Amino acid sequence: MTLAQPEPGGLSPASGRYPQPATTPQRGGLATTACMETLQVGYLHAIAAASGCSLAQPFPDNGIDWHVSHGAPGHTVDDEVTIKVQLKCTYQTAPRPPGPTFAFTLDNDHLVKLARTPVSVHKILVVMLVPRTQEDWLRASHDRLELRHCCYWINLAGHPVTGRRRTTVRIPTTRIFDDRALCEIMTRVGAGGRP
Repeated sequence: MTLAQPEPGGLSPASGRYPQPATTPQRGGLATTACMETLQVGYLHAIAAASGCSLAQPFPDNGIDWHVSHGAPGHTVDDEVTIKVQLKCTYQTAPRPPGPTFAFTLDNDHLVKLARTPVSVHKILVVMLVPRTQEDWLRASHDRLELRHCCYWINLAGHPVTGRRRTTVRIPTTRIFDDRALCEIMTRVGAGGRP
């Protein structure tokens, strides 16, 4: 038995079921910011899956987007530990930011929530840098799905508010948010430490 291989971009135009695709597909009418939120959630889901973590979305959202939980026999404070994650996304910072940090501005209300200390459940901010154009956000092939560009994380506990309405924080470029970083964060929290 021979199985037909899918055509790039869907069914073959020769099948007569779909019209010939344009060089650039027409994208939906959702606001770019809404699409950016969806993309960063997809990134978080992929990282959680590769890390063996579970995700929960608080309802109603009180300034924290996700709860990420990790169970492992090596945890000493509990068999499963949780952190809270606030997601942000921007195209205003270019990929591979030069230097040890890049600037990101938060509303003071968000910063106060993320900077609170001490806490019983630690929080991190995850900032995703994306290309300005949606068609550059991802590439799919037979052996991979590439999401562009990258997410970085920081624990802002104790960070001061310095602006009138917004405060600029510095995100370390060494803190790439991937499955290994998430497992290391959870290991530290599981031992009673900070992310």
